[in-house]
Amino acid sequence: MDTIVGTAPAPDSVPTALRKLYFLRFAFAAVWAALLFATADTLGALTVTLLVIYPLFDVACALIDLRSARTNAHPVRGLYVNIAFSTLTGIGLAVAATSGIPAVLRVWGAWAVTAGIVQLVIGAARRQLGGQWAMIASGAISTLAGASFFAQASKDTASLNNLAGYAFLGGVFFLASALRLGRTRET
Repeated sequence: MDTIVGTAPAPDSVPTALRKLYFLRFAFAAVWAALLFATADTLGALTVTLLVIYPLFDVACALIDLRSARTNAHPVRGLYVNIAFSTLTGIGLAVAATSGIPAVLRVWGAWAVTAGIVQLVIGAARRQLGGQWAMIASGAISTLAGASFFAQASKDTASLNNLAGYAFLGGVFFLASALRLGRTRET
């Protein structure tokens, strides 16, 4: 049972709040991907900081999403799961970075799989809001990409560059969903 404290937003405000959040997530992903791509050759302090920040930003976004979606019409349990996994991933990435790129790819891959499944489920549960097809597709792709990162970790050519592409593509899906939510609101 989800306990709700405070005033829940009206159901019509949920798409508006999600739209703003999705635009923010796109912008963050685009900047983050560019920075990671520029620093992905080594696990220096900036790269490790970027790696840890990404799932922690996901936690912050899930908390914002949770606050805006706290109505009976919009399930939030998946957001709690996402918050827990993303928090653990931030910690795991900090630890994995001390062991090298393959360890980072394994942690990131495991997170991408679990976060992708959660995103897919939440998108399916919210499909009546509109604009969620992109979240469903993104969740499915994240799950497949996560398995790919995990497999890539065992190769001699393990690289963080693919994480930048993964993040940017995820951002594009958030942008598509935000744009679609805007059209749904106007109709």
